[in-house]
Amino acid sequence: MASIYTMAAIHSARCRNRHFAASHTHCYNPAQDMELRCHASLTLIVASLFLLLPHGLWSQMGVATGNGVAVPARPLPPGMKPPVVNYEDIAAQAGLTAVNVSGAEKNKQYIVETTGNGVAIVDYDNDGLPDILLVNGGKFQSGAATPEAVLYHNLGNFKFEDVTQKAGLTHTGWGQGVCAGDIDNDGYNDIFITEWGRNVLYHNQGNGTFRDETESRGLASPQTRWSTGCAFFDFNRDGFLDLIVVHYIEFDPAKTPHPGERSQCEWKGMSVICGPRGLPAETVTLYQNDGHGHFTDVSDAMHITTPKNYYGFSPVIDDFDNDGWPDIFIACDSTASLYFHNLGGKRFEEIGVSSGLAYNDEGREQAGMGAAAADFFHKGRFDIFKTNFADDTHTFYRNQGSNNFSDDTIDTGLAVNTRYLGWGTAAIDFDNDGWKDLILANGHVYPEVDSGHTSEAFKQKRLLYWNRGDGQFYDLSPQAGPGINTPHASRGLAVGDLNNDGREEIVIVNMGEAPSLLRNNAPSLGHSILIRALTATGRDAIGARITVTADKVKQMDEIRSGGSYISQNDLRLHFGLGKATTADISVRWSDGKTETLAGVAADEVVTIQQGKGIVQKKLYTSIKQ
Repeated sequence: MASIYTMAAIHSARCRNRHFAASHTHCYNPAQDMELRCHASLTLIVASLFLLLPHGLWSQMGVATGNGVAVPARPLPPGMKPPVVNYEDIAAQAGLTAVNVSGAEKNKQYIVETTGNGVAIVDYDNDGLPDILLVNGGKFQSGAATPEAVLYHNLGNFKFEDVTQKAGLTHTGWGQGVCAGDIDNDGYNDIFITEWGRNVLYHNQGNGTFRDETESRGLASPQTRWSTGCAFFDFNRDGFLDLIVVHYIEFDPAKTPHPGERSQCEWKGMSVICGPRGLPAETVTLYQNDGHGHFTDVSDAMHITTPKNYYGFSPVIDDFDNDGWPDIFIACDSTASLYFHNLGGKRFEEIGVSSGLAYNDEGREQAGMGAAAADFFHKGRFDIFKTNFADDTHTFYRNQGSNNFSDDTIDTGLAVNTRYLGWGTAAIDFDNDGWKDLILANGHVYPEVDSGHTSEAFKQKRLLYWNRGDGQFYDLSPQAGPGINTPHASRGLAVGDLNNDGREEIVIVNMGEAPSLLRNNAPSLGHSILIRALTATGRDAIGARITVTADKVKQMDEIRSGGSYISQNDLRLHFGLGKATTADISVRWSDGKTETLAGVAADEVVTIQQGKGIVQKKLYTSIKQ
């Protein structure tokens, strides 16, 4: 019964926060809000009844129960028109042809065959053109070759060359996620790939090649482990990047039941893979950099280690409470999400429940997959958007300050879809109006749904939400082009300006297919600026906060490693400027020092180095032409 009272208290607090937010929203409808609140209360009662069941019976459910109900989309206010968008998939023309391997295409036997892989957009050779790395999985079939990750070198003009062998990425294993960061401050980004099995650190040699230095750098695990998301960040602000690695399940095929063998291996009357519930959960690992690129596990000392009760996927790292120290949010599957507050670099405290990030506003655990953070509404605080399982809404957590978040999914217009199973996601300003929009990759975990008479599909279209600039989003997917509306079983997603023309492209991993490279061919509606920030030593300044002010509109973002769904976005930050042709830029470096640059011209790629100001400026390619 104590669990029910806890959930009720959480729900009550969320409702108070939602009512406050709703009453300050442009299109607030009291009658509609009351109806939604009644639904939330009814759902809470149902969830509470589940808690009364014996634990063994309750845990037989394979994933977190999706109780989300879609809310009808609100019409646009009179006179407001969405931008024209036309995303096309140009992957084949660009040379991105490697087919993803994620277990058997049909009749998957284990959950590791369903989680898919991440993707990284990272300029590994510092030629100014971001490259693409695609992580690969594996197969259980006897005699099946174990694939490698695939590295594509950007040749410009949307042409890519497979340089995997040439670059030395020869390790084979069942890959999962990827993150990038310069571990030894030599100016070249290194790559960390998580796996079910043995994680891999590829040290960048600075000459277009990598070397596997996992063991010599202290990152080899003594036992087989299933790692998912990762991120480099400087948790103690000593100038050297540390590493967080999230783990999912203690997975052993020999001890895992097959589809249909147990009650938790069924879903909507179908025999499906088992898990995550019913399988042993995992925890999180934090590695500290000694200043020479060698790592030590400090998880226990820094209070990062949790009880093995979490199925963790994707970490997102930002200074969420504006105290100058990077915090950690982790989207977890079928368990509460985790939020580690950084206590001045000395240790962390896990405050997911008290912050409002552990559950949704009904007090429910959700099956979280990916997450993105941004200052979506120019409040000077980073909100969090999380993707979830099917039959549920994705979740928008509004940052109220002081480590207090409210579930504003309904109030922001993001509760309009529940039939999609979300994975990778990113904040992206696709129309350059200065307001971050949202892109989501979707795809079911069970191929069986195609023949299971559930009205669901294994391959699903993407979702694109336009930020209206008034506190709400608008589902622009139906008119966003074939790149959005063509269905795939997608997983990892990353964004970056691949041709330096001022508009970000989207790369998505598709299970059993080649990846997608989405380019918006609609006319650009505004100016923008693309910023690369380097530390004094010349490495990408992960953790630096950049604030851009143009036409009295202030935007901010931070340079992040990891995020989305176990993926890596371009480390350069893109800011849409609308009609503004200049902008003032302020950088708060990881050590707390700040620099301000006034009147920087728009439509350029700008490189800023700590202590030196702007060290390089290049016009966009479209401007040159």
